[in-house]
Amino acid sequence: MKYILLFCGSDERWDTIPEAERNATYEQIGAWWGKGTAAGKIVGGEELQPARTATTVRFQGAETVVTDGPFIEAKESVGGYALVDVADLDEALELAKGWPARGVVEVRPLVEHSGGM
Repeated sequence: MKYILLFCGSDERWDTIPEAERNATYEQIGAWWGKGTAAGKIVGGEELQPARTATTVRFQGAETVVTDGPFIEAKESVGGYALVDVADLDEALELAKGWPARGVVEVRPLVEHSGGM
C-alpha cells in the first residue's frame, strides 16, 4: 500500500537553526532515507523550497488567479515528502516516527487508480 509522508515545519525555525545543527539533521535525514530506500520502503520523495517561493493558482469561477506565495497564511508548511510503499498504515507510521527532523509528519494513503491517472 502506498502512502505519502508530508514533512511539515516552520521555515522561520529552520532558518534560525545554527548551521552545524542543520547539517547534523541533514545527515540524520540522509541515514533515515538511505535505510528506508535500501529496505524498499521509500520509493520516492524530495525536499521542497521554502513556502515563500511558492506560486499559487486559484480558480474563482471562470477566472484563474495566479499569486506569489503559499495558498494560506500558516506558521507551518510542507517542506518535503516521501512516497512509501509498505504493507499497511502501521508500517507507514513506524517510518514516520523515525523522522529525524521532528516537527510534524502527516501520513496519508494514496488513491491508487487501476491503469494510472
